[in-house]
Amino acid sequence: MIGIVFESRPNVTADAAALCVMSGNAAILRAGSETFRTASAIAEAVASGLAEAGLPADAVQLVPTRDRAAVGAMLAGLDVAVDVIVPRGGRSLVERVQREARVPVFAHLEGMNHVYVHAAADLGMARAVLLNSKMRRTSTCPAAETLLVDRGCAATHLAPLVAALLDAGCAVRGDADTEAADPRVEPATEADWSTEYLDAIIACRVVADLDEAIGHVGRYGSHHTDTIVTADGAAAARFLAEVDSAIVLHNASTQFADGGEFGFGAEIGIATGRMHARGPVGVEQLTSFKYRVHGTGQVRP
Repeated sequence: MIGIVFESRPNVTADAAALCVMSGNAAILRAGSETFRTASAIAEAVASGLAEAGLPADAVQLVPTRDRAAVGAMLAGLDVAVDVIVPRGGRSLVERVQREARVPVFAHLEGMNHVYVHAAADLGMARAVLLNSKMRRTSTCPAAETLLVDRGCAATHLAPLVAALLDAGCAVRGDADTEAADPRVEPATEADWSTEYLDAIIACRVVADLDEAIGHVGRYGSHHTDTIVTADGAAAARFLAEVDSAIVLHNASTQFADGGEFGFGAEIGIATGRMHARGPVGVEQLTSFKYRVHGTGQVRP
């Protein structure tokens, strides 16, 4: 199998090359203009290592041009030579790949991830999960972008959670209930519910119940990663069953949306589609199947 990886960060060059080779694939890498020279050096080092190991040095190749016209040829599949495309870059690139690609795509547009604090949530646990989900690494796709607080616990949980975020240096944009909880909260707009900030900013609103929380995630989420904090097993089971995201968690940080944390080793990205890979895309997800059947002359009646 031959795959094309569009990538914008140098470390993706090494990760993609290693994963593709380990899974028995060849890889064509297309670096972003800002990382082209670094990616070129990494690709050269990978080719040298492959040769020293007795493997084909050209199993990993870097597109030797920054010309965007080359993208169209790759999206068309290079005369059926390409089996899958993995875009790693900005929203405009991913949207173009998904719109124009003539071969399968492993991709997600963004990580519009939610932390839902259910009425039966422990406040201390909710605070820890929320702060880690949002503030551990704000610029990565597993970061939480929206906090939903159940009205059943808003009187005791909303103000402390909002204060914890603000005190940690995170700006909060909230609905009327959230604004009333802390004078430092900025009013949220409709756009905030569907914005991937990738920064120390979070949107917050109070929802009536579990149904409204699931509805909000379904309307504004990106099918990436969402978590519920609750001591109610039945509520957690419903959330995990009905939220249509690649990764759904119970009492755990959204920052666990990572191939390494899943035990997959390195990952090439988080896929939010439904076929064939979903969630972290590691070595196994980059492997397809072929059935080899040995017989002794059997025929089917």
